[in-house]
Amino acid sequence: MNSEVSFDYSKLRGRIVEKYGSITAFSKHVKIDYPAVIRKMNGGTNFSQKDIINWCKLLDIDINDVPDYFLREKVQSHDNEQGGEV
Repeated sequence: MNSEVSFDYSKLRGRIVEKYGSITAFSKHVKIDYPAVIRKMNGGTNFSQKDIINWCKLLDIDINDVPDYFLREKVQSHDNEQGGEV
């Protein structure tokens, strides 16, 4: 069993596209190269506290909404949880 936590950044992606039109445009605005932004969004590298605060300002995300955008855990489906055979 893998105990590593994965995060769901779909709401964050949606906000980026809503405000900037694309992740590419946002990456230019935030002055982070596109691959680095994608690595963060795919969980390859973590968001620093500075990243989160900066991105919230750029995306007009209230600090109280940080958990919805940056800390939402991915729901992992397991084939056997629905009573399937082992």
